[in-house]
Amino acid sequence: MKTDSLFYRLFQTLPSLLFDLLEISIPQVEQYHFRSVELKQTAFRLDGLFCPPENNLELPLFFVEVQFQSEADFYSRFFGEIFLYLRQYQPLNPWQAVVIYPSRRVETTNTSHYEELLNSQRVRRLYLDELSRNQPANLSLSLVQLVVIPEAMAIEQAQRLVQQTRQEISEDKLLKQLLDLIETIIVYKLPHLSREEIVKMLGFTEIDVRQTRFYQDVFAEGKQEGKQEGRQEGRQEGRQEGRQEGRQEGRQEGRQEGRQEGEAILILRFLNRRLGQLDDSVIEQVQQLSIPQLEDLAEALLDFANLADLTRWLQEHSG
Repeated sequence: MKTDSLFYRLFQTLPSLLFDLLEISIPQVEQYHFRSVELKQTAFRLDGLFCPPENNLELPLFFVEVQFQSEADFYSRFFGEIFLYLRQYQPLNPWQAVVIYPSRRVETTNTSHYEELLNSQRVRRLYLDELSRNQPANLSLSLVQLVVIPEAMAIEQAQRLVQQTRQEISEDKLLKQLLDLIETIIVYKLPHLSREEIVKMLGFTEIDVRQTRFYQDVFAEGKQEGKQEGRQEGRQEGRQEGRQEGRQEGRQEGRQEGRQEGEAILILRFLNRRLGQLDDSVIEQVQQLSIPQLEDLAEALLDFANLADLTRWLQEHSG
């Protein structure tokens, strides 16, 4: 998963995170909402737009870009998208731009056309490696630190963060979302660990496992459901990967089919949660994808803002 996808999920769950990073106080911060915006008749999409409440024209729009890869023409693209948005949507609110870098090393030096903007109050550049690690961080900044800290420190930081989340968050829905985010970050940060190992390390209870992780339970249930259909012996024994090699040939087909159906069920459930009820035609297209295609879709789906993004992806990758 791209790091920017993790950040955009963080912003959707905790809009206040942006203002914690900027160290500014904004009235009605709880009424800001984070979304992506398609720019009409162009190939551009603004991935991160913080919109203020509609009844307050004095609060600014925030255009946010998470930039973890070096891109020589980044500022020409970013400012181009901003000004296209301003032309097309004609917002009455003031605006500010925020760029989030892991460090100054990633930032392009191709800035000569944009120095006045970059040095103005319109633009803020944040370098995450310069966040203070000495002072106690609030919950949102602790989540950011979890994304960017070295892998060797990730589990210990995640364990502290789970405890902090349980202590500070009393609302059940938000608690589940945050625990889900912590697990998601660790799953993608430490791909060599199994999900069972991660759950154990984070100290999740069985209730947590069932209610808060965004796909671990779905994966397990979907995999089991897929393997129970069709060839009983092949799929049943296919659940136990690595059983006697001498019987491998007779079970391989059932194991592959079970894995494919299980992953398809997992992805369809997550797409339903994220995008709403899917049409039968879309479900059928997903079910027909190969295992490599399903794995590609699992990487891409957290970038989807709406059903059109999924439809476009299927058109490009099906067949």
